[in-house]
Amino acid sequence: MHRLRNKLILVFLVATLAPLLVTVRISVSLLQRSLNYSSARELDELSRSLEQTGRELYQHTCAELKRDAHSGRVPKTIYAPSNAPDWPAPARELLDSNEPERFALSGDGGNTLNYYVRHRDEIWAYSTSLHGIQMDQLAFQFRQARAVVERAESRDLRRGFTYTLVLLAAVIWIVALAAVTFWTHRISRPIQQLTRGLSQVAAGHLEHRVEPGRDDEVGTAIAAFNHMAAELQHSRERLVYVTRLESWQALARKMAHEIKNSLTPIRLTMEEIGVRFASHDAGFLQQATQIVVDEVTSLERRVRAFTELGNEPPVCPRAIDINQLLEERIALLKTAHPEVDYSLRLAHERPCAMADEDLIKGVLTNLLENAAQAGTSVLGITSIDHGRVKIEVHDSGPGLSDLARLTLFEPTISFKTGGMGLGLSIAKKSAVLSGGEIELVDGELGGAGFRVFLPAA
Repeated sequence: MHRLRNKLILVFLVATLAPLLVTVRISVSLLQRSLNYSSARELDELSRSLEQTGRELYQHTCAELKRDAHSGRVPKTIYAPSNAPDWPAPARELLDSNEPERFALSGDGGNTLNYYVRHRDEIWAYSTSLHGIQMDQLAFQFRQARAVVERAESRDLRRGFTYTLVLLAAVIWIVALAAVTFWTHRISRPIQQLTRGLSQVAAGHLEHRVEPGRDDEVGTAIAAFNHMAAELQHSRERLVYVTRLESWQALARKMAHEIKNSLTPIRLTMEEIGVRFASHDAGFLQQATQIVVDEVTSLERRVRAFTELGNEPPVCPRAIDINQLLEERIALLKTAHPEVDYSLRLAHERPCAMADEDLIKGVLTNLLENAAQAGTSVLGITSIDHGRVKIEVHDSGPGLSDLARLTLFEPTISFKTGGMGLGLSIAKKSAVLSGGEIELVDGELGGAGFRVFLPAA
């Protein structure tokens, strides 16, 4: 089952990963095209070009002014130490420093270039025009352009949207993967339990059941498996009972044959003795003879019971009206047990069973007779459940002990006075031969309760 789960997860990965990557790639490309800030990029290029041009102009003008100053083609201004406080700031800074020369801008917006040269204690100054180019204004505009470009780069929506898209796609895919993993676990776990259950049943553990709790196709399969296991367990129990019953039947036939062979000559001999010695102490001989004959008759009755247990009667199933049959049996028994209160709770749909009528009559007679002997109230119930007809007989007697419940349907086991222990065994045998079953249930009247299952017609 782990392999099934892994295969399902692998199928999900193969089916979703490649389309996801393609989708993310196309989306990122569309974002880059739709959020393409060409103005910021052009401003960045223009500002850098302007900076390069201004720097080259400044350097070229400086070199030209220096060359003209050395050749004497431009006038000079001499700043003597006597009037140092009136010097321009660049001249004073050059005087205070160790530099031999310095360039500085002056004029309107820096449109004039000044060249200062140290001559011992004096500063010579040379000036030239930048032809209307205001270097300070140019530097200010460059700084503003760079600030605009930096702000645009700091607010790069393309990169932000791209990262957001990739992160969102990854989160959704991971959540989907987790959901698929959970879903495959929910699928594989009950299948694994079902496989384990099949292995247990194959090993002979027919009492094993798989926990239900699902209402899908897997739940239907689990319910079918549990039903199959229950039917197999029930069939095995019936087979075991039939096998044990066959052993008892063989023993009963043998005992009945041997006892009958001995009882017949005993009874005939005692009758002959009673006739021949009727004139000699007739009272004693008749009493003794009658005792022996009565006991032999009782033994013959028991032999007939064993014979009935050992015989395999032909089964002739046909449709039987269970309500009518139960009412008929109770009507026959009312005269024999007038002290018993009989009540019925019959199904309205009049259940019809497919079984041998004579066998079912014997089953009902036995159960109703036992119930009448156990208590003063007897309840008969009929119903239909999942294609089977149910007949229940309840009594108000003392109920059954745990020992009686364990050996209730065993032949020759009786828990009532005068019983031979064959009645319920014969009843169970008749129900099994009819394709049904008998089981012990909780009595509704405080005593014992029996339920007979028969196949519905």
